Amino acid sequence: MPDLPEKKAGIISCSGEELAEGTVTRLAALKVLHQTRRGDTVTLCLPLFLAGGEGERTFAKFYPTITVDGCQLRCAARATERYSAKPAASLVITDLAAERGISGIAGCRRLNDAGQQAVEATAEVLAGLVDQVLGRTVPPPKVMEDPVARRPVGTCQCGSGVPVTMLTINGRAVEAVALPILLDRFVGAGRTVDAAGLNDLLVQVRIYNEVLPEDEAAWVDALRLELESRSREGPP
Repeated sequence: MPDLPEKKAGIISCSGEELAEGTVTRLAALKVLHQTRRGDTVTLCLPLFLAGGEGERTFAKFYPTITVDGCQLRCAARATERYSAKPAASLVITDLAAERGISGIAGCRRLNDAGQQAVEATAEVLAGLVDQVLGRTVPPPKVMEDPVARRPVGTCQCGSGVPVTMLTINGRAVEAVALPILLDRFVGAGRTVDAAGLNDLLVQVRIYNEVLPEDEAAWVDALRLELESRSREGPP
């Protein structure tokens, strides 16, 4: 069985700018990402997801993904189910606010007190959902936010945490999702860059990326080039 990267939970938050509840979703997601469940979560960019971002959609297919929507339109949940897979869990701010007795959320750029309460409540529930989808029975200890922590490498600068490498496959630029991690594991295991080794690597790459039958040879060539490049560069 392939040695795969550590399991994480993805969070897709609402991108609506016209509702304060949309701001609540993004701030709550960032709080979970950088503070309460740092290291266990990545955020996925909804606009990029809708635009066909291969990395975003592939991650949501293979990792548990939680959607956080501002209203009953549930754009994030619907998009995730349509283009990748049914979300492992979903949260709607208007429903949560009603349950918690939080009313009068306002301020798309600067939330009022009710909005800040909604952020805290959403982050609390969201952290619990992360534990649930990761199968954790005991919550991790709380950590303080690291204001200078580097953002994980991703397909966009909105906080997406899936590492990617750009490859040229039959003349097309393709994002190879999770390839940096898979290459590290391959090299660290002392694997040989031969037909058997490349075939095993391609098996792992297929888990995170769509590899069409007619592109298999090009993928193998691209993987060989990446490994040879690492060999020339030597250890970091």
